[in-house]
Amino acid sequence: MEIILSQNVDKLGRVGDVVKVKDGFARNYLLPKNMGIAATAGNLKRVALLKAKEAAAYEERKKEARAVAEKLAKVSITIAVEVNDLDKLYGSVTETEILNGLEQEGYTFERHQLVIEKPIDELGIFEIGINLHPEVKGKFRLWVTKK
Repeated sequence: MEIILSQNVDKLGRVGDVVKVKDGFARNYLLPKNMGIAATAGNLKRVALLKAKEAAAYEERKKEARAVAEKLAKVSITIAVEVNDLDKLYGSVTETEILNGLEQEGYTFERHQLVIEKPIDELGIFEIGINLHPEVKGKFRLWVTKK
């Protein structure tokens, strides 16, 4: 039996995929749990329209993410930290401090979007990456100075 998946199913497929499964698996598991619908001609057309809309929305989000990445490339934030006599930080610059600095510049992001290669535990200038979209990455400069 052919089924159009309406949810991602491990080891079977993603939303919108047409998969061939055994009749019992479809009747007893996929269909009762609303994880799929029968692959009829009407359902296939409906899924094709939904996929087209989804693809257009995905491209629009990607375009918006590229615009944000271009603006973000010009952003530079400064964080002043306490240091000892040898100019060593007492800790490291945290993601929260970086996000607060970005908020002051007018950008709001989530913690999991930041890409920090290694702990920032010294003074200097750093390039910090940020995941804006699965296909778009942005970067901005972080200046770590002493108070």
